[in-house]
Amino acid sequence: MLPLYLKVMKALGDTSRVRILKMLEHKGELCVCDMINVLALSQPTVSNHLALLKEADLLKDRKEGRWVYYSLNRSANVYGKTLLGQLQEWMNDEPVFIEDRRRLDQMDDSGCALDEEKR
Repeated sequence: MLPLYLKVMKALGDTSRVRILKMLEHKGELCVCDMINVLALSQPTVSNHLALLKEADLLKDRKEGRWVYYSLNRSANVYGKTLLGQLQEWMNDEPVFIEDRRRLDQMDDSGCALDEEKR
């Protein structure tokens, strides 16, 4: 079993996971399907990334119907809380994060992208 500080560091050791954190910082809360659309990764891959971030206590989730929504855990453990605070200031001018924010801002806020299947 990894100590908590190593779980946090491991969670931040992958570009896709940092992108997820930066997206949540930008939007506040996102459905898994929105992250899939921005990251252009498969659902199982995104779910694995989310599980690692949640295990490190960096995320909160809530279920609404069949969808799960994630947000940053601002009351995370001391390691996560410090790093999430710093992450707000870091890498904001990196092209990948600028593009992620642009794609998020272009998305329809009316609900999960996969809800279109139900309509």
